[in-house]
Amino acid sequence: MIKKYFGIASTALLFSLTTLAANAAEEAKFVRTAASSSAFETDFTRAAESTVNEVVCIKSFAAPRQQQMMGDPFGMFDFFFGPQQQQPRRQQRRNGKRDDDYVQSGLGSGVIVSEDGYIVTNNHVVANSEKLEVLLNDNSTYEARIIGTDEATDLALIKIDAKGLSPITFGDSEAVKIGEWVLAVGNPFGFNSTVTAGIVSAKARSLGSNSTSHNMGIESFIQTDAALNPGNSGGALVNLKGELIGINSAIYSNTGSYSGFSFAIPTTIVKKVITDLRQYGTVQRAVMGCSVLELDAKIAKEREITATKTGLVVSNILPRSTAKALGLQDGDVITAINNVNVKNRAELVEQLNKFRPGDNISVTFYRDNHKKTASATLRNTQGNTEITKPGDFSELGCAFMKIGNELKEEFGIRGGVQVTGVQKGLFKDAGVKDGFVIEAINGTAVNSSDDVEYVYNSIMKEDDEDKVMFLTGFYPTTGKKYYYAVNLNGN
Repeated sequence: MIKKYFGIASTALLFSLTTLAANAAEEAKFVRTAASSSAFETDFTRAAESTVNEVVCIKSFAAPRQQQMMGDPFGMFDFFFGPQQQQPRRQQRRNGKRDDDYVQSGLGSGVIVSEDGYIVTNNHVVANSEKLEVLLNDNSTYEARIIGTDEATDLALIKIDAKGLSPITFGDSEAVKIGEWVLAVGNPFGFNSTVTAGIVSAKARSLGSNSTSHNMGIESFIQTDAALNPGNSGGALVNLKGELIGINSAIYSNTGSYSGFSFAIPTTIVKKVITDLRQYGTVQRAVMGCSVLELDAKIAKEREITATKTGLVVSNILPRSTAKALGLQDGDVITAINNVNVKNRAELVEQLNKFRPGDNISVTFYRDNHKKTASATLRNTQGNTEITKPGDFSELGCAFMKIGNELKEEFGIRGGVQVTGVQKGLFKDAGVKDGFVIEAINGTAVNSSDDVEYVYNSIMKEDDEDKVMFLTGFYPTTGKKYYYAVNLNGN
């Protein structure tokens, strides 16, 4: 009985093993299973230890009047400074002002990019500041000066007088993969050298259609779930090697604090922008010179596009543009720049931001469902390859005087500036005469020469081909309203 029992048991076991083997073989044909591997390395200490010495704290200061002009116009997408602090400074004269004339208006972060003191940060961290202080990880403090800013990409380059600093190593943001571990380093809420971890949630993320902010120019952010809060702005996003892959710039939030989504400007754009700012003082920006529409199923069906499911549909090609030089036509579908695929507008903008006017590029596109490639020299918004120089406020050719209370009461106005000392310059070319009272420029009220210069600089940083100051005001001698258009293109 015992032998019989074991015989039955052995037969049953053999049948079971045979069945399992057959099922496993069938499963292997249908389901791809990964080979065994060692545990994934998640040690962040090396990257964190090196990066904290390469990230700085930036404090911005402004006079109370200037601080009142600041605000949070951005809404759901916050481009954040950090907590505003009304801190009196020690009494020391600076350009006619004492340090106690300034209050702290913002707090952000920056990343050291050279051993001699160049630091990259966000434009909104330094915008409107009259004084900048940089605090290193070893508690050394320096006063910084602005080398250049670019509102379109929200980047700025500043400089401190220091030597022997530890600059960060730049990584390749295009090689970053979704799901890859990353660290964010900055100064949230003033807590210096704070490190948070997360993964890359998405690449080439566009905020343009969701944000109420100004036109960012760049629409190709690295999205991560590493926790960022006010004060992180301008800090580093690094991979596990400690290499910089992005500059932290924005969060998605209803409250102004971290809610799970953060956004960084990729280093492919950062490197180009800060190099231009250092070399030229302003960004040399190349454009296609045409309108593009992201291809989707509806457009593909309407236009009978079958050769590709993604790309940018071209229209409204401008004369003397890169698109014209490439021979593009309305209805062509761009799919790659220099063999790098571009599936949407964000990826197209990212690729173009890597180049300067005068650089040659190759564009892959489809026309009538046939693949084509063309090469051309990139051009700027003016349709040429000349170096763009930053604007000079003095080119307006006049001075601006704050109006007195008598004039305000007489004409029932709250503020404005009066044009004086008109000489050869853009205002004279536009027909503006001495005594003209400017109430607003491009819809923005102005009350001092600083306000006029701020509006001027904002216009000069825009990507629009036509840079114009639209003046609204009156002459006190007649009280009649006048409107002037001052062409800032100089032609």
